[in-house]
Amino acid sequence: MEIAHFLTFASEAEIVGLWGIACVAIAAIAGLADVRRTRRAAIDRVGWMPWRAIFLASAMIGAGLIALSLKGLAAP
Repeated sequence: MEIAHFLTFASEAEIVGLWGIACVAIAAIAGLADVRRTRRAAIDRVGWMPWRAIFLASAMIGAGLIALSLKGLAAP
């Protein structure tokens, strides 16, 4: 119930910050998957997911959202 209360009364800056943290988490998972893909044992089994592109897009979006939320949270 506390999470629902927080999300109901959260400011836009807090919501944007949460989305930014989620994007950074997705970027971390994609980064780990890319490292795993580059260290594979069978070199012929490449895979079809563009992990590097997912990492870069998520990291850029997450960093931008977090930067915007910090500006909003710092305002009085």
